[in-house]
Amino acid sequence: MVNYICETCGVQYGGSKEVPNQCLICGEERQYVSPKGQTWTTLEMMKKDRKFKNCINLDEDGLYSINTIPNFGIGQTAYLIKDTNFNLLWDCITYIDQDTITQIEDLGGIDAIALSHPHYFSSQVEWAEAFDAPIYIHEDEKDWVTRPSEKIIFWSGESLELQQGVILQRIGGHFKGGTVLEWKNGFRQNGILLTGDIIRIVADRQWVSFMYSYPNFIPMPSVTVERIANRVNEFKFERLYDAFHRVIKEEAHYQVQKSATRYVKALNGTLFTT
Repeated sequence: MVNYICETCGVQYGGSKEVPNQCLICGEERQYVSPKGQTWTTLEMMKKDRKFKNCINLDEDGLYSINTIPNFGIGQTAYLIKDTNFNLLWDCITYIDQDTITQIEDLGGIDAIALSHPHYFSSQVEWAEAFDAPIYIHEDEKDWVTRPSEKIIFWSGESLELQQGVILQRIGGHFKGGTVLEWKNGFRQNGILLTGDIIRIVADRQWVSFMYSYPNFIPMPSVTVERIANRVNEFKFERLYDAFHRVIKEEAHYQVQKSATRYVKALNGTLFTT
C-alpha cells in the first residue's frame, strides 16, 4: 500500500494499491489541477530524490518557521510555537525527513499539531506519527481528510484552548471550519495571531485580504468579511503571521479591521469609481 501525494497541493492520501484518479483538494474550485495534469509522488520518492530540505529558523522568541526548499506544493510555511512546556506545530508542510525530526526534537519536539484548513493538511499524519502528537482539526473539515488517522481529533464549537493562552479560533470564511491561532503569550505577552491564509497579508504589508479562492480570485462575500472582522476584534494580538511567512509586526489588530472595512467598501462599490 502506498501513500500517494498530490504534487500540486502537497496533500497525502491514505494507503492504496493504485494511484488515485484525482485529488479531492485540487478538484474543487478553491484550488486547481495543474495545467500539466494530475501528478503524484510519495514521501519516499521525495527523500530518494535528495532535492528537498527543510529550513527551520527562529523568527522571534518562541516562534520558529519551517519551510521546504525548493518550494513544494502550495509552498506554505509551518510554524513551531514553543510555549510553557508545550510545543505546537501550526499548519503543516509535506516534506519530513530524519534531519527535520532531529532538529525539532532538539527544540523539545511537538506536543500537538493544529490546522487552519484542508489546503495545509499535507502529510500531517506522518508528522503526528513521528512525534506521537495529536492533530486538531475542526469538525467542519472532516470530509476533507484524505488520510484518516487515530491521531486526528475533530473539535467543535468556536474555540478550543489547547493550553492557557494558546487558543484555536474558528472564524470560517475561506473554509467553513477555517481556524486561526490566537497565541496570547507571543510577542512578549502582546499576542500573535497565526492565520494560515484564512486571513492573508498582501503585498503591502500593512493590509490583509480575505478570499474564498486565492488562485482563482474568487472574493469573499462582504457579510462574511464583516462577520470575520467582528470575531477577530475579540482576540488579543499585536502581530500577525500568515501562511507564506509574511508578517505584520505592529498594530496588526488595527490593520485587520482597517483592511476589512476597505474590502467591504470595494465589494459594495463605495471605495472607488472606474
